[in-house]
Amino acid sequence: MAAVTNRTVACTRCGGRNRVPASADGRPRCGKCGAELPWITDAGDDDFAEVAEKATPFVLVDLWATWCGPCRMVSPALEQVAHELAGRIKLVKVDVDQAPRIAQRFQVQAVPTLLLLDNGEVIARQAGAAPAATLRTWVEETIAGRR
Repeated sequence: MAAVTNRTVACTRCGGRNRVPASADGRPRCGKCGAELPWITDAGDDDFAEVAEKATPFVLVDLWATWCGPCRMVSPALEQVAHELAGRIKLVKVDVDQAPRIAQRFQVQAVPTLLLLDNGEVIARQAGAAPAATLRTWVEETIAGRR
């Protein structure tokens, strides 16, 4: 079970350090310069609805496992995409071994499984690891068709 906690993020524009909550209204911005910040957090069975389904930007869900090699390889690529698309997406990481109800709900058969949510609705799904450029294209093409 993941607890709803804050992460400290450095602003890519000014370098200011900012605490970004796991869940909040709107989108995180730098307290110093106002730039949009990458929003990366964890969720589990007990807080997934609050952290992922109620978020206003699109949510990229990474369903992964600690024992999964491809999951560990794709994690930095997903974080890169979250930084590049700051303000447009929120990256929520879910360890399927710690969140079996979420894994069952989304019928996860392989990890990593990536979901793209819009207001809690799954709008795209992809299984397996991919490079950051491929993931970014997938996310951008999917959200472009929604707004």
